[in-house]
Amino acid sequence: MLDEMVRRARASGGKAVVVTFEPHPMRILRPDSAFKLLTPTPEKLLLLEQTGVDAVLLLPFGRDISLMTAREFAEEILHKRLGAREVHEGQNFRFGHKASGDMSSLETLGREMGFTTQEWPFLNLRGEPVSSSRIRELISEGRVSRARALLGRPFSIAGLPGRGRGFGTRYTVPTINLARYDELIPRDGVYITFTRVGAECFESVTNVGNRPTFGADSFAVESHLLDFRPLELTPETKVEIQFLDRLRDEVKFPSVEALREQIGRDVSRAQRYFRLLGR
Repeated sequence: MLDEMVRRARASGGKAVVVTFEPHPMRILRPDSAFKLLTPTPEKLLLLEQTGVDAVLLLPFGRDISLMTAREFAEEILHKRLGAREVHEGQNFRFGHKASGDMSSLETLGREMGFTTQEWPFLNLRGEPVSSSRIRELISEGRVSRARALLGRPFSIAGLPGRGRGFGTRYTVPTINLARYDELIPRDGVYITFTRVGAECFESVTNVGNRPTFGADSFAVESHLLDFRPLELTPETKVEIQFLDRLRDEVKFPSVEALREQIGRDVSRAQRYFRLLGR
């Protein structure tokens, strides 16, 4: 949809502008819902840049905007501030205080204020709706391969390197830990991943969970790089983990040796996966 919007805007001599809110409206309207972002704003901006969109308008979502009627939003934001010529939205789009506006009312307001509207139908893939709520559900279940199909890209999380407890280096395999991450993450388990460290990308196996074999719970997201070599990490080095497929649940093993053997089997399966990818 976005690629088509960009093409049409440029063909008409205009600019393609994406309007989004910061923070997410759910965090203002339902502060007790523990809502987790599928794509935090910095990553969303990078993805939007790759589409060729001309500009992104980040609207600070607060009380003033949340109380705007549908007419006020269309007039103040779309008409006066943006000078919109054409507005694209999905068929279930709602806007204005208490979600009072829909695509029908947007079309009516557009005729009055001088912009047209384009309503986009629901997108389905193999009978499944492509929606953020469905993708969140899949990721929460650990079904990252299916989520990747709906997203059109691997689900990823990004942050800075964190400090682990040194178990990997001492007992099993060297790992890179991600610092505390407060947004959406997959269900606890072991995954086949790509891990990008700075400008370098590595095939990897990533554990999400509490590492129960080592005693007291200590939640971490840690990646074992399959072609590991010493890396120069600084506190500012960006680490991104792309989740490709799920290997297994997290398990408490009877010994470190049993865990080490299982990691060997995980690595073998991951290597086969990457061979089939043609890497």
